[in-house]
Amino acid sequence: MSVFSDALRAAIDARGLTLERLRHHLRLQDVRVSVATLSYWQRGACRPERPDSLRAVLVLEDILGLPRGQLITLLGPRRPRGRWLDHVPGSLPLERVCPVHAGVRRLLARIQDRADGGLGLLSHHDRIVLGPDREELAIQGQVVLVARRDGVDRHIAVYHSEAPVLPDIRLARQCRIGRVREDRANGLTAVELIFERKLAAGETYVLEYELAYSAGGPKPTDYHRGVRFPIRSYLLQIQFDPAALPARCFRIWQPDIGTPWTDLAELPLTRWGATHLVQADAPPGCHGIRWEWE
Repeated sequence: MSVFSDALRAAIDARGLTLERLRHHLRLQDVRVSVATLSYWQRGACRPERPDSLRAVLVLEDILGLPRGQLITLLGPRRPRGRWLDHVPGSLPLERVCPVHAGVRRLLARIQDRADGGLGLLSHHDRIVLGPDREELAIQGQVVLVARRDGVDRHIAVYHSEAPVLPDIRLARQCRIGRVREDRANGLTAVELIFERKLAAGETYVLEYELAYSAGGPKPTDYHRGVRFPIRSYLLQIQFDPAALPARCFRIWQPDIGTPWTDLAELPLTRWGATHLVQADAPPGCHGIRWEWE
């Protein structure tokens, strides 16, 4: 059994639906799942992982009267299979969490980074600061890492923007800035952050960095992080300027880039003009916040 299967079975029992009726309701939403598959899911014999199966879970939440995201967030990281069995358990290939994955691979190759999971993420804290004209002023990051093998001595921070302007690396704490590579055509910046020494397997390391704009930054309406490897804790904060507060903020989630974004919940705005999401045991996928100005 799993937390997901237990929750699904309890929700089906609470609604008093047979699996055949549940299948019928799904077909009305143009989602085709067999009774046998639904039975496997609620018994924990298998779990939804493919994009069309994950869409079915989102529709099931509506049919069963559950809050958006209640079931899908219980799935956790995807089970590794095939050639990915040699990679970090639960990881996703880069192309499933990054729309410009080919550009990212080229940048990492230019820094000579293998991006093979030699470092694990224990926690990641993103803080995005917006200005009075709704522009992005800075991207601040704090990362807690653990070495998965001996000899790891650097972390690569990658930033992607759909706007034609890219930020500069302004600050690095507990590390030094190495090579910086840009791909303006794909809106990418990769920054090499070098530790004070090589780590032993199991050793942890904490570093901070800040990206900011020399000229005017873009005017985004969302921020999200594509996560390849499971993270024990992910925190995203959006800090708005008092002169430009949004009307509404929403937590958003995408299990992979082939699946539509989902609004999981509306987020409150504090009296200091900030909102945030925090996710313990964050599964691979895309975690983020979007906001509306009107």
